[in-house]
Amino acid sequence: MKARIPNQPSRNDMMQRIQKMQEDMNAAQEEVENSEFSASAGGGAVEVTVSGKHEVLSVKIKPEVVDPEDVEMLEDLLIASLNEAVRKANDAMESRMQGVTGGLNIPGMGGLGF
Repeated sequence: MKARIPNQPSRNDMMQRIQKMQEDMNAAQEEVENSEFSASAGGGAVEVTVSGKHEVLSVKIKPEVVDPEDVEMLEDLLIASLNEAVRKANDAMESRMQGVTGGLNIPGMGGLGF
């Protein structure tokens, strides 16, 4: 006699759930990729905006930080604001994916941009 586990989802039900989760993940990924993330450095002296695809959309530099004698400071401000904007985009992607998957760590799904 075989023991049966009650209320076990059928293979078809499970496949439908997986397909729905994949659709939700694709929608979430597209939503984040179409979003913009801004960050600034130096008290707003430099502001960078990137897309969820990590493409730089804009760079704003206040004229008073453009000092030909100290180009290194401007470079540091750009790096800091770019890194922060990209971190925000990554955090948004990770957060949206965790919302869709319920925090499950699904092997093979790490290539969705986070």
